[in-house]
Amino acid sequence: MPTSRGPESQREMLSLVTARVRDAYVRKPFYVDGSLDLVSVCRLLSQQGLTVALVKDATEDGERLGIFTTTDLRDALLRDVPPASLAVREVSRFGLIEIDADAELFEALWLMVRHRVHRLLVRDGDQVLGVLGQLDLVSFVANHSHIVAVQIDEAESVADLKAAAQRIDAMVGLLHDGGIKIERIARLVGELNHRLFARLWGLLAPPELVANSCLLVMGSEGRGEQILKTDQDNALLLRDGFEHPRLAEIAANFNAALAEFGYPPCPGQIMLTNPMWRATVSSFRETLREWIYGHSADGPMHLAIFYDAAAVAGDASLLREVREHLERILAGGDAFLARFAAAADQFDEPQRWWQRLTARNDEQPLDLKKLGTFPIVHGVRALSLQHGVHESGTADRLRRLVEREIVEPELGRDLLEALHYLMALKLRHQLRQRAQGEVPSNLVIASELSTMDRDQLKDALAINKRFRALLRQRFRLDAL
Repeated sequence: MPTSRGPESQREMLSLVTARVRDAYVRKPFYVDGSLDLVSVCRLLSQQGLTVALVKDATEDGERLGIFTTTDLRDALLRDVPPASLAVREVSRFGLIEIDADAELFEALWLMVRHRVHRLLVRDGDQVLGVLGQLDLVSFVANHSHIVAVQIDEAESVADLKAAAQRIDAMVGLLHDGGIKIERIARLVGELNHRLFARLWGLLAPPELVANSCLLVMGSEGRGEQILKTDQDNALLLRDGFEHPRLAEIAANFNAALAEFGYPPCPGQIMLTNPMWRATVSSFRETLREWIYGHSADGPMHLAIFYDAAAVAGDASLLREVREHLERILAGGDAFLARFAAAADQFDEPQRWWQRLTARNDEQPLDLKKLGTFPIVHGVRALSLQHGVHESGTADRLRRLVEREIVEPELGRDLLEALHYLMALKLRHQLRQRAQGEVPSNLVIASELSTMDRDQLKDALAINKRFRALLRQRFRLDAL
């Protein structure tokens, strides 16, 4: 019996209505001369890891363009002429079916069905962009994220990766419009971002540097909770004793490329370009000790960012080594943990915020990060640090804290629902801002929200307030 598609698959199918050919994965053109013999063509295809070539063939009227595939090779082998003596023009197909890059994908589907072909030549004006294959088109329909992943993995230059980074933004809009849950969007985007950063590092860093280091992403990116691009938070752990003469230059190129991709530089310079965040394991151990036992006011903030670190390239054991050291030196650090947890309670709600959420003409903005997501994220982070919870995402940390009876199940469920609602509200708000040509921000005007959103926001902030009260009690913050 055939099974029906799930609601998420149906929504992704519906999003195809607004998609264009250029939104799918168009494979770059690979050209061969029509006079080349089949063995030489197959050798070139093998070297490139390809199964399709575009054939340029000179004629009396100029030049014609054809296509050669493995299917054509199969038919050619049935001829009496040896492949080494057969020119590729003799077995290629000319008169290709073409489509414009800005055409709707439904038109591409229609052309493939009408002409009984599996590939279309894609043009942008007079320029040939490449070939759209039936499998790539079906894959786009089934899973937009797969197309981005393929483009990242096959990227041969920084420019290729920039195109993939832009495709991630488009994918977020499609998934959101299709009604996909916020936590699933975040997980997909997080995975794609990690692959993007790893591929970029592999393009810029020589193999010996990759092998003797561990590239980290931190903050919301490390937790897998970043959706639209925000400030960069990255670092590099180096194996003790390893040095590279071009390290500073490579680090600068890495951060500059990410900025070009749309990931803004961190105002606090928490990036590879900062020597503090580009250090050997031994040096970073000392930095951790200074953050915990030193007198710097930035210590708790820096540790919070690092605690969310995820390894995306290189030797992940270097990160594990530093984490183990952190656990050892943090034992008995109750005073620091209190300072650390206090950040979750640092932002006070505006006066009469409850009434403001029901007002029709209140134009004062509310910060969805400071008042909404941050107290939950950081409060859960503080409890996780205190109790040795190793998970990096807020949802996974919460589940582990509930399992260990550190947080009551009801509060854990409420916090997770509040977090996901606030993330979804922020994404809707930022996508709307982006569509209007504005810079996405965390500030919303309560009177511009729907009645349902105002009610849900009020409930989420009430849950948040309960959690902050628990943190004050657990970490004795009132005594600070």
